Amino acid sequence: MAMSIETRLEQALERYRELNRQLAEPEVLASPQRLREVAQEHAELAPLASAAEELVVVRSQLAEARELVHSGGDAELVELAESEVVELAGREAELLEEVKLLLVPRDPLADRAAVVEVRAGTGGDEAALFAGDLVRMYLRYAEKRGWSTETLSASEGEVGGFREASFVVRGRDAYGDLRSESGVHRVQRVPETESQGRIHTSAATVAVLPEAEEVDVEIRDEDLRVDVFRSSGPGGQSVNTTDSAVRITHIPTGVVVSCQDEKSQHKNKAKALKVLRSRLLDARLAEQEAERSRDRKLQVGTGDRSAKIRTYNFPQGRVTDHRINLTLYKLQDIMDGDLDDLVDTLRVARESERLAGDAVE
Repeated sequence: MAMSIETRLEQALERYRELNRQLAEPEVLASPQRLREVAQEHAELAPLASAAEELVVVRSQLAEARELVHSGGDAELVELAESEVVELAGREAELLEEVKLLLVPRDPLADRAAVVEVRAGTGGDEAALFAGDLVRMYLRYAEKRGWSTETLSASEGEVGGFREASFVVRGRDAYGDLRSESGVHRVQRVPETESQGRIHTSAATVAVLPEAEEVDVEIRDEDLRVDVFRSSGPGGQSVNTTDSAVRITHIPTGVVVSCQDEKSQHKNKAKALKVLRSRLLDARLAEQEAERSRDRKLQVGTGDRSAKIRTYNFPQGRVTDHRINLTLYKLQDIMDGDLDDLVDTLRVARESERLAGDAVE
């Protein structure tokens, strides 16, 4: 490991030992709040301490095995030691990678709710159908994770799917796990309306924003222009009869948010403000990330909505994530919400990138 990683590891282990001592102190045990804080931090560092302890043992065993290999002793023992060196060296590499990832500071926004916005891109009706497929994919994934969802707005396509749709996903690691879905998703398949069986390429754009709290972003009334208009599309008897839809423009930034999913103008305004606050927070975080990374361009998790991040090829049954060069031949499972392989690999790549970035600063 690089010296900076070794230093960070020793600092983390020293903190873990200090927390062990605090858990035995009478004044900490006498304070429920202090005890809860110490126990929580101790639990967060426990996996790192466990991996570090095993790493020490493995390194010691590896040194002994290598010494035996070079001892020139009994041939049978040397052969056995060579086999152990290979096995222990592999385990050492695994532990090193585990320790590196555990040293990455936890994203403070990881447990925030995620505001997911899906918009049809190039491809006309087929793009709207694909956007609908992506919405279903994320909702199925949320269901499998035990997360809850809430629709914010939806504008249906003429032949199905969505021109655009937005919803909130709430649950542990919701934003942390979904944030890397931001970008352009491309689909290659034969549309239902294609009579000659030709493969078409369409696209949809996904934006994943951390749900902002009022303390995160200050929105002044004088910075807002609120317009009301009549809803359009499916929605019941009140549609096209009352001015219940709301469009909010944030004048300083030019950000515009519309919501017409609810029959109540007040509810639509509240939802629109929620999305606006999340977009403003996302823009601020992107600016901070750009400043932090300086000339080093993060390949994962930047939220660049203009970048093509993934291709869904139906004829070949494959999904390719272009940021991490990962191709999976389980397209139908993925469209049914089985995103674990993609999400987990992207998380590891993002955390490795963050660690590498911190190491050079």
